[in-house]
Amino acid sequence: MKKGKFNRIDKILELPKEVCSNIPKVIITGFDEIIIENFKGILEYEEFFVRINTHIGIINVNGFNLNLQNMTNDDIKVTGKIESLEFERVED
Repeated sequence: MKKGKFNRIDKILELPKEVCSNIPKVIITGFDEIIIENFKGILEYEEFFVRINTHIGIINVNGFNLNLQNMTNDDIKVTGKIESLEFERVED
C-alpha cells in the first residue's frame, strides 16, 4: 500500500500514529515504571542502565534496581527506581 493512501486511511479512522507506524510510544507511571511500545531491541542492560533501540533512535533509562518485565515483540516494561530518561535521535 502506498504511503499516501495509508496516511489518509489512518486519518479517516483517527488511528494513533504509534498504531500505524514504527514510532515508539513511551508511557511513564510515576518514577517506578516505563512502558515502551514499538521497540526494536535491547542494546545494553544493567541494574542501573538500560539502552533500548527503537526505529527512530535510542532510549536510555537510568536508575537503580532496574528490571525488564513483560517483554513482548511490541513492547517492554522497565521497572525500578527510575532517575532519568535520555533520547538519542537517529537521523535518516
